[in-house]
Amino acid sequence: MELLNSTGVQEFILVGFGGGQQKRFLLLLFFAILYVFTLAENISIIALVRLDTHLAQLPMYILLSSFSCLEICYVTTTVPRMLFDLASPYGIISFRDCFLQFYILFSLGNTECLFLSAMALDRYLAICHPLRYPQIMSKNASYALVATCWTVGFLWYIFPVVLISRMSFCGPNIIDHFLCDAGPVLSLACPPFGVAPLICQIFMNAVVLGNVSFVVLSYSIVIFTLMKMSNQGSRRKAFSTISFHLAVVTLFYGSVTAMYLSPDGENQSEVTKAVTIFYTSIIPFLNPLIYTLRNDQVKEAFGRLQRRKVGLLRRTV
Repeated sequence: MELLNSTGVQEFILVGFGGGQQKRFLLLLFFAILYVFTLAENISIIALVRLDTHLAQLPMYILLSSFSCLEICYVTTTVPRMLFDLASPYGIISFRDCFLQFYILFSLGNTECLFLSAMALDRYLAICHPLRYPQIMSKNASYALVATCWTVGFLWYIFPVVLISRMSFCGPNIIDHFLCDAGPVLSLACPPFGVAPLICQIFMNAVVLGNVSFVVLSYSIVIFTLMKMSNQGSRRKAFSTISFHLAVVTLFYGSVTAMYLSPDGENQSEVTKAVTIFYTSIIPFLNPLIYTLRNDQVKEAFGRLQRRKVGLLRRTV
């Protein structure tokens, strides 16, 4: 990507959270601990799926391990930079780094939307077409679906981001945020704005509305199918499985909706920061817990791994 703005702006200043030194230190400590736990949780899921031969063959867990990799990338795009700015008096970021973060953040968000749709598709096929499911969602098909999510996710926003980066930016070059997000960056652009903001909005709406519609339709069909099941045990187990997915979908799209519906006024930037913290830091921490806390297959895989480790220790002794 060639990033070039017509006014020659070289850097931006990220306001971040403001406040005194004590507040900044507490935030630094909180987000550092949260970041470490988020990495540990998601790495554990990836390792468990890779090490357990049973989970490694199941499409749902191939998607889940890739989703955990996505969450690691998500928090690493935002949190280390936020920690650096909390530890320094001024959050200065170069023009190129700002738009690189902007591009990666939006691409990862787009990829997450696609992954949630892929998981909805997987549950739809598993519950509504169980006999054809092993042929349709084979291991190779699952990896192809994962590759498609990543590829489309990162190709989608190249054009809008390059277009916005070529706009004129007026002073002061201060972004009232802790990262380079679309709204705060566009608020610094000089009129006339041209078609760049409109194109960015169209691309964003297409991703969110398209994927939300697909997820809602898929789970509606799944729930309707489950309601017709006569086997109470199978229905309860299937409902338990999709409830994890629905919880993750609700958290992610709920925060996105809150961003769109944030009120105008002097508190808008604070609301925007709070919502952004939620979907870039809190959700990646919560998702592994939601998927694993009551997941019997994950518990069984962990038990198999523990028994394998005990067996290896006994053989070495």
